[in-house]
Amino acid sequence: MTSTDKTDKTTTTTATAISKDGTVIAYERTGSGPAVILVDGALCYRGSGPARPLAAALAGHFTVYTYDRRGRGESGNTLPYAVDREVEDLAAVLEAAGGTAHLYGISSGAALSLEAANVLSGFVSLALYEFPTAVDSSGPVRPADYIPTMDALIAADKRGATLKMFMRTVGVPTPVLLVMQLLPVWSKLKRVAHTLPYDMRVLGDTGSGRPLPTDRWTSATLPTLAMDGGKSPQSMRDGMRQLADILPDSDYRTLPGQTHMLKPDAVAPVLTEFFQSHQR
Repeated sequence: MTSTDKTDKTTTTTATAISKDGTVIAYERTGSGPAVILVDGALCYRGSGPARPLAAALAGHFTVYTYDRRGRGESGNTLPYAVDREVEDLAAVLEAAGGTAHLYGISSGAALSLEAANVLSGFVSLALYEFPTAVDSSGPVRPADYIPTMDALIAADKRGATLKMFMRTVGVPTPVLLVMQLLPVWSKLKRVAHTLPYDMRVLGDTGSGRPLPTDRWTSATLPTLAMDGGKSPQSMRDGMRQLADILPDSDYRTLPGQTHMLKPDAVAPVLTEFFQSHQR
């Protein structure tokens, strides 16, 4: 199924791809040029998050693919969940893009992008922004029972409690969290709260407070740009620098003035330069 919308002379096409397990994955294509696939982080999807504004900022140079990760937006949610299924979803989008594309992931989407680049061929280059690791005890460490606790909350349909647990873990101050629960955005977040355990499984044990494994992504040999924000916590930046050090072919860069809530206009020029410099 496809549909087309033309806005400001940029054509956006909406379509679906079918993942290996039969799950329908909804995606959009906009712009023209070499293919770029954007991968969202936790709680984000095409209708809620930074992907569409970033796609618009890149569309003058690239054909940009944004998609709803499984369980979000207009994509399906075949159970049981497994990280391998999310990699297969990304493979389906890659096939829709013609089998060759640059890849960009933010937050847990960076972790998923790295997992995909480690096992799939066809990606030309890889850009990662703030894969949320905890490589020592200086930042928020995810407890060993984090995923089982989330699973139990979701099974009991306690989505609000799941959200609050997640927000506290990532450092949202209590006053801010109290205000969020009174705003319309809280209901929107609750609709996708069941996917938070998915993100935690993608992250695996990278938030344990131990150094990142040196042998986990050895097959991700494509050129990689590891980025963080200049105003992000030092613990986040330490993790990204360590990730850059262990990847086979990577550069590390800090974006001045940015936080985990990265502004599309701040990263778009960096991605354009990086992807164009590694175009086949």
